[in-house]
Amino acid sequence: MLRRLHHDQPASFAFTPANKAWAEAQITKYPEGRQASAIIPLLWRAQEQEGWLTRPAIEAVADMLGMAYIRALEVASFYFMFQLQPVGSVAHIQVCGTLSCMICGAENLIAVCKDKIAANAHALSADGKFSWEEVECLGSCANAPMAQIGKDYYEDLTAEKLAWIIDELAAGRVPTPGPQNGRYAAEPLKGLTTLTAHESGRTQFNASDQLATDIGDTVKRIDGTEVPLLTPWLGKTAKKPAAKKPAAKKAAPKAAATKAEPKAEKKPAAKKPAAKKAAPEAKKAETK
Repeated sequence: MLRRLHHDQPASFAFTPANKAWAEAQITKYPEGRQASAIIPLLWRAQEQEGWLTRPAIEAVADMLGMAYIRALEVASFYFMFQLQPVGSVAHIQVCGTLSCMICGAENLIAVCKDKIAANAHALSADGKFSWEEVECLGSCANAPMAQIGKDYYEDLTAEKLAWIIDELAAGRVPTPGPQNGRYAAEPLKGLTTLTAHESGRTQFNASDQLATDIGDTVKRIDGTEVPLLTPWLGKTAKKPAAKKPAAKKAAPKAAATKAEPKAEKKPAAKKPAAKKAAPEAKKAETK
């Protein structure tokens, strides 16, 4: 599929101070001369900040990494996760349309998007708040049908539930992500059948939904201040070699015996008597 940059582009782009610090930190993950390896995370952060990936943003990232613009454009246009056209100011909805979701009702979710947002994918709603598209498998097949809204998954959806979520977002309220039918995570619909002992100690939300609720960045434009900047790969000193254990002191030599026992004199081995020479032949019988 041919992907082109949008015809209407902003004049410039600049990372927020916090996002710039984050981007510069990512570059330090790579050795000198390999900074271009940071192209995808930096483009992604630019999109998270603006909602979509503009040409000035692509070029700004290329400048940071010392790359030719065409190289950065190749990456941005190759990966479909990069939005090359404006998206809704409140939320961009990505409906999974692959096998599991399709047979569980994805077409009904797409119909809601067409009705409440725009007739065509990637088009803005009349108020500019929403946009939508159908995407390939998002890996939440056990909770089909589902959609990714902003950064989070909304699973076990129905057409009515998705319509309600859109209305809530339009009113400035962000529904809790995750399963929308009362399920905790991706366990069987009728409840756990194994490991039931773990059910009593669980938190209100599963780990992913809890994190989304705590940070509150589901549909937020990321400015870099949401979480502390962590760079665990920096400042690590080489592991110190293990301290050598002091060599064990040699045991003191045993005290020499006060008197050496006299060595038994070796008796010369008794010489065996030489074998007697064979007796001379009996004198020849006297001459007869």
